[in-house]
Amino acid sequence: MVRRTGRTARITLAAVVAAASMVAASGLAAPSAQATAADAPGRGHAPTRAAVDAAVAGGVPGVLAQAHDARGTWHGTAGVADIATGRPPLPGDRFRAGSISKTFIATVVLQLEAEGRLSLSDTVERWLPGVVRGHGHDGRRITLRQLLNHTSGVYDYTEDPGLHLQGKEYLAHRYDTWRPEQLVALAMKHAPTFAPGTSWGYTTTEYVLAAMVVERATGRSYAAEAERRIFRPLGLHATSLPGTYPGMPAPSGRMYTKFADDPEHEVHDITEFNPSWAWSAGEIITSTADLDRFLAALMRGKLLPAAQLEEMTTTVPSPDFGDGQDDGLGIFRAKLPCGKEIWGHTGFMPGSQSMAYTTRDGGHRLVANFNTDWAGDTDAAGYVLLAEFCGTVPPSSPAR
Repeated sequence: MVRRTGRTARITLAAVVAAASMVAASGLAAPSAQATAADAPGRGHAPTRAAVDAAVAGGVPGVLAQAHDARGTWHGTAGVADIATGRPPLPGDRFRAGSISKTFIATVVLQLEAEGRLSLSDTVERWLPGVVRGHGHDGRRITLRQLLNHTSGVYDYTEDPGLHLQGKEYLAHRYDTWRPEQLVALAMKHAPTFAPGTSWGYTTTEYVLAAMVVERATGRSYAAEAERRIFRPLGLHATSLPGTYPGMPAPSGRMYTKFADDPEHEVHDITEFNPSWAWSAGEIITSTADLDRFLAALMRGKLLPAAQLEEMTTTVPSPDFGDGQDDGLGIFRAKLPCGKEIWGHTGFMPGSQSMAYTTRDGGHRLVANFNTDWAGDTDAAGYVLLAEFCGTVPPSSPAR
């Protein structure tokens, strides 16, 4: 359902944690017999295959997944990429990856720190004088580190009704253009959520501000910096930052949403819209292969020096997401019930839910996309994650 982005990110991550908790409580955390067989060389990713199929059986139109482990790379698809034509998802399909953008932006900021062009202890005021002011906000008291690990307390502009993200009214505003300064101004109309450094709260505004700092520090657009520093060096040819362009590059499927204020729960094709309201915090378009390559390069130190990667993976508690998960700089750490620790991020945009996770050494990775945003209201994403990293077959799967 089209809804406020910050709240949806919390729901999406909470669904993963909830699914993990359910599995642990039901005693299913250990791999099943089928999962054990699937771990044998050449046998594929049977639990993940079952979880992807279960997501479609549970109402998700289509799923794209890619996993990589010691056996190599596996692609899994299920359902349809286009309800009207019945066209299946294709491994190379592009999709909107939402807040996974934040990991890219954090990487650019940390690269700039490694180059001595800024410090994470710099205040927001130093780089953006007068921008974070109003109703108790004060950029002189907020550091860049606090932006990246969600401890700034800055209000989340996606909660402001003036953005028109809530309910069916979004259809009339889906092509509106927003500038980053306007988005921050929306946040400044409200009081901070808490005093800087005193708590934790997921806020989209923080990553808009972080990208504005990148632009001030480099003299170039944040998109140009991401292209120069990450996309081109890694060969991420399916990855783009569309700005105000509403369309999707080929190949791609369709994306579907429902509206919370529609009692008929009508399904809408929401593929085309202007993503400028998300800007650096969520506009990215990519593919499973590109996200997989990015995760591997990031965790293996190909994008950041060791000191900056250590900073990225130094975490603070993120209580909104429950036990077993905490927050680094643009990346989350989750402890699964089977004992495995994974790092990554989820992403939401209207009609699209994504996740990208990896082990700390980059050796075992999973990227998945669901072509609807109502998957966040179910445990579908959580069970795909648990299937891949813990070998758990979802309870609703015929394989169980």
